[in-house]
Amino acid sequence: MEMTKADLQALELVPSGYNPSVVLQLVHQGSIDAKYLKFLKRLSQFTDDTLSDFLHLNVKTFRQYRDSKAVLRKDLQEHVVMLLSLMKHGVEVFGDAETFERWLRSINPFFDRQRPMEFLDTINGICYVDDRLTAIEYGDNV
Repeated sequence: MEMTKADLQALELVPSGYNPSVVLQLVHQGSIDAKYLKFLKRLSQFTDDTLSDFLHLNVKTFRQYRDSKAVLRKDLQEHVVMLLSLMKHGVEVFGDAETFERWLRSINPFFDRQRPMEFLDTINGICYVDDRLTAIEYGDNV
């Protein structure tokens, strides 16, 4: 499914990497609706099961939200924006979504021999993974 010009403009509002003031502004405005779940699905190669686990939703609820025009709860809006920001940052750092997601799925000594994706179910975990991406940008081998 191709993204429309309006979709691309809406996605442009999401920062690449963690930017608290932008995230808070987007959530406070209530502008993060179900289409952002579709963006998350398109930008990532994660299954509905995996994305729903990250967002603490059951798969059926995730799909209902994604396929509706509903405005999401504020905590869910924040989590979606944070995941989108991380995805955008990861693609910038690794060059493409596939390489970035391979890194997310790989056991990593900087994550106490866990996979970075295991940290994506919390905001602080997303921030930690994003910090590691920034370290990679500046030459750290994480």
